[in-house]
Amino acid sequence: MLARNGVFSIKAYVVAFTIALAVAYFITPHIKRFAIKVGALDAPDARKVHTSPIPRMGGLAIYLGFVLAVLASMHVSRDVLGLLLGGTVILIVGIIDDLMQLPAKVKLLGQILAAIVLVMFNIRIEWLTNPFGDMVYLNYLSIPVTILWVVSLTNTVNLIDGLDGLAAGVSTIASIAIMLVAVELNFWVVAVLTAALAGSALGFLQHNFNPAKIFMGDTGSMFLGYMLAAVSILGTVKSAATIALVVPIVALGLPIMDTAFAIIRRYSSGHPIFEPDKGHLHHRLLALGLTQKQAVLLMYIISGCLGLSAIALTEVNQAYGVMIVLLLLVLAFLGAKKIGVLKSPDSVKSH
Repeated sequence: MLARNGVFSIKAYVVAFTIALAVAYFITPHIKRFAIKVGALDAPDARKVHTSPIPRMGGLAIYLGFVLAVLASMHVSRDVLGLLLGGTVILIVGIIDDLMQLPAKVKLLGQILAAIVLVMFNIRIEWLTNPFGDMVYLNYLSIPVTILWVVSLTNTVNLIDGLDGLAAGVSTIASIAIMLVAVELNFWVVAVLTAALAGSALGFLQHNFNPAKIFMGDTGSMFLGYMLAAVSILGTVKSAATIALVVPIVALGLPIMDTAFAIIRRYSSGHPIFEPDKGHLHHRLLALGLTQKQAVLLMYIISGCLGLSAIALTEVNQAYGVMIVLLLLVLAFLGAKKIGVLKSPDSVKSH
């Protein structure tokens, strides 16, 4: 049970991380056998980099590690219960999708339903920080903004899951960054939850790093994105400026910018925005001659730098914070332009 004093809380998030890591690590081989048994296999195609069917649905191990760690290390309040129930809904959507490939609209409906669970437990974004002034209260816009935030982050992590260990590693780094900020600001519930999330993702990563023995599938990528979004909303109770939205956005800057560039790329080239392509950052890095491991490790380094930037945002005033964010945006745009992420894959090949 999570006490209010800092000493016990430190023990709580260490316990949460350790339990989550151990459970996810040891249960993943069992999930792999289960996935093979039920036919949850990821077949290779033109967009994917693996060449033989790989079991997926490994996100089930991440989920079990997370839930068991939370139950073992903290008091299950109404907020935490809502978060766990919503996470279970998104997990079920992911499992069904990994088994039978849900249509995009049906999957989106499931994501919205999972977000509504949070709203029903009054876990919602009720204000935003204006960097040039006071807080902006959302009032009746609170519900749609909350749903948009959760669905967007859920899909952002889902879309970056294109190389062995990429989504698990980036999610681990982002979770640790948010946890460190939460510890610094004494947000102990958020700290324990993100510690459990980091531990479960890292435990699974041992089986998912190249060459991957199992994929997390939509079961895992949507769960990780959903939980990062939901945990961030819990932070808005105490702070609209730091843990709430800005820190997760910067910490998850890599998949967020990759998704944004994908939308710009597809729109400018006349392709449907939701049509998959091979123009994502990891595709471009592979096309430039990097191996899977090299591409993933480079993206880990970028995520680590973004995580440190997210932590730095909580230590500076708003003016410096705005400058840091603008600098990151400029660097991201220049980097994307340099390696061709903003161009369609067809136009890149023709040069």
